Amino acid sequence: MKSKMVVLVLAGAFLFGMTAYAHHSFASTYDLSKQVKVEGKLVQFLFRNPHSFVHVEGRDANGQMQRWAVEWAGGAQLTGSSIDRTTLKVGDPVIISGNPTRTAGEHRLRMVSFKRTSDGLSWGNRQGEVVD
Repeated sequence: MKSKMVVLVLAGAFLFGMTAYAHHSFASTYDLSKQVKVEGKLVQFLFRNPHSFVHVEGRDANGQMQRWAVEWAGGAQLTGSSIDRTTLKVGDPVIISGNPTRTAGEHRLRMVSFKRTSDGLSWGNRQGEVVD
């Protein structure tokens, strides 16, 4: 009886661990082997946990103006890089590189690097600056 209970507990722990890992796997949503660069104007900054988002209007590969949703690190992680909810403003000129989603036609990225061109503020080039 005890051995059955141990097996059930271990199986439950394993399944819970797999669920948690799958939830945090960006590879299921984003194509980590590709990068897209977007240059444009910041239209929204959502500073929050577990992931912040920036929305940028910029041109796509066909030259059409698009609104891009870019998933970024959480607020707590960004604060450690001296970025807080007041750092970015609507209208800021930015260049963002990120991994595109696996769904064709979506204008959504996972942030790899960020640069505000008006003053050179950047993120993604120093150790620990990754979206996880």
